[in-house]
Amino acid sequence: MLVCGVDEAGRGPLAGSVYAAAVILPDEHGLIGLDDSKKLTEAARERLFPQIQERALAWSIAFATHAEIDQINILQATMLAMQRAVAGLQTIPHKALIDGNRAPKLTCEVETVVGGDALHACISAASILAKVARDREVSEYELQWPGYGFAKHKGYPTVAHLAALKALGPCPVHRMSFGPVRQAVAQMPLWD
Repeated sequence: MLVCGVDEAGRGPLAGSVYAAAVILPDEHGLIGLDDSKKLTEAARERLFPQIQERALAWSIAFATHAEIDQINILQATMLAMQRAVAGLQTIPHKALIDGNRAPKLTCEVETVVGGDALHACISAASILAKVARDREVSEYELQWPGYGFAKHKGYPTVAHLAALKALGPCPVHRMSFGPVRQAVAQMPLWD
């Protein structure tokens, strides 16, 4: 039975897309150091990223944009990104193991696994692919919208990001439906 692991990255940030990845690993994948991406250093994730892509039977990375998040909400956008990731696999899985307690509607059998990114190698691999892909995209925002510190905080609501949001207002990739972003908009001065 072919099983894919599915995980997301970027539900909590105030800016950017939410990413998801789906990975089917062979039984003997030989990947050392797989774990929940949040428990790994950036260097470890970057090291594992190409190894996962090379050794997986199939892998796919997908996302839902900040505009889609604002339109349908973060939970539904996360489910959409997961659906897109599974649909993007070159090999059709028989079953999908989803990290967490909620699952998207898929054409294969689905099982949710709370803490699955620390329990199943295929979910750990998906976690790493999604996190690295998202972090790379958000780091590039630094060039387009300097001053927010995207390369450091990756869009998460850090003290520095909230201060920049208050000082500069939101940029085009901020999630307007998120409270701190709405609050920053409400506090912007009105010009005549």
